[in-house]
Amino acid sequence: MVDNTKRRHWPIILSILFLALVIFISLSSGLQAILFSTDHHLPWEGHRIAAGVIFIGSYLALSIGKIPGLSIDRAGIALVGAGLMLASGALGLEDAYKAVDLDTITLLLGMMIVVASLRLSGFFAVVNGWGRVNAKRPLILLCLIVAISGMLSAFLVNDAICLVLTPMVLELTLALGRKPIPYLLAVAMASNVGSTATITGNPQNIMIGSFSHIPYGNFALSLYPIAMIGLVVTVILIAVVYRSEFSSNARLEAPAQKIRVNRVLVIRALLATVIMIGLFFAGVVPAKAAIIMGGLLLLSRRVKSHRIYAEIDWSLLLMFAGLFIIVAGAQHALITPNTMTAVGKWHLDQVPILSALTALLSNLVSNVPAVLVLKPFVEVLKNHDKAWLVIAMASTLAGNFTILGSIANLIVVQKAAASGVVISFWDYFRVGAPLTVITLVIGTLWLWL
Repeated sequence: MVDNTKRRHWPIILSILFLALVIFISLSSGLQAILFSTDHHLPWEGHRIAAGVIFIGSYLALSIGKIPGLSIDRAGIALVGAGLMLASGALGLEDAYKAVDLDTITLLLGMMIVVASLRLSGFFAVVNGWGRVNAKRPLILLCLIVAISGMLSAFLVNDAICLVLTPMVLELTLALGRKPIPYLLAVAMASNVGSTATITGNPQNIMIGSFSHIPYGNFALSLYPIAMIGLVVTVILIAVVYRSEFSSNARLEAPAQKIRVNRVLVIRALLATVIMIGLFFAGVVPAKAAIIMGGLLLLSRRVKSHRIYAEIDWSLLLMFAGLFIIVAGAQHALITPNTMTAVGKWHLDQVPILSALTALLSNLVSNVPAVLVLKPFVEVLKNHDKAWLVIAMASTLAGNFTILGSIANLIVVQKAAASGVVISFWDYFRVGAPLTVITLVIGTLWLWL
């Protein structure tokens, strides 16, 4: 019994010791820079060591999602890592301000306000009610869930869509007497696949759109066929793996449900959403269009502003800001001409190689950090627009490999667990792994040939 307790405590002890080492190295580097008047604009050996340790430590903690023994989440980890980059002298405060990509933060904030307005108006309840009426068979229900999750995620950020759809799908499947797990998997996997299609589909695509300046329409035209084919593959794989659920031809009869909806707010939120998407395709900078429409939606007599603010994932915005600073510090201190030359030998201009590397990195450190790590190496490529499209495709589709592959997956799993429905690692992996491989092959061939 004592031995088991010690075994459980060892990871906590090691993580605390490693954290203490990272903090010590960071503060020592910063103190040396002050005492010896080291130029903060020029990386020296102490800065490089500190930046490397902070970068590795931050990404290890981000990949796990926590620091064992401490009550800190990914947003807190990113903020601590950013602070240590400043403390070590690897990055100056002015450079840190410049590192934060405000286009990405602004676009995310605007999209969150729009999605919150749609939810509070009752729009998603209407969609759920429509699904109840039209889902006559289990396979039809699966197709509807995949289509709704995939199409909405393409334009309205997949994390937010999973947050809204998961409880609705769970309630509907239980009311119909069906096993909820395959339908919940459909929400998560379809949201990942569907979000591949546009710049506003997921956080990493939002960043890529800001970095690359690829027009919204061009981005969608290049990637939406991959998303559409991927949604079909999603239906097929779930239906095959859970064939006992979908081989039944039983007619589904959902109990009547009273839908609470404010028609004026629904029309208003939908109109704002349509106008916003139209502005995206018209060439207006997505961040500008999203924050304008989001701001206008706050002008309401029926919904108090604080209800909208409560729907916004402030921790995600904080995590992004911290990650920008962590990566900028590492880039400033660690990436030398020799590094660029060495990475250049990997032939990242070849679509299959870049696709495979992106998928691997996305599963090691998550898709958003992977995009930030690859950024300096992509910017020097001749056809960097094509490279960014490959990264957007691969980093998003790789998110379906395991439960930990994307935030959208974790949202679905955690929401389901809160209602007593447990989705195990194997439940997800036996569909997600083949889906990832198949869609990555399709996406890679589409962009390569």
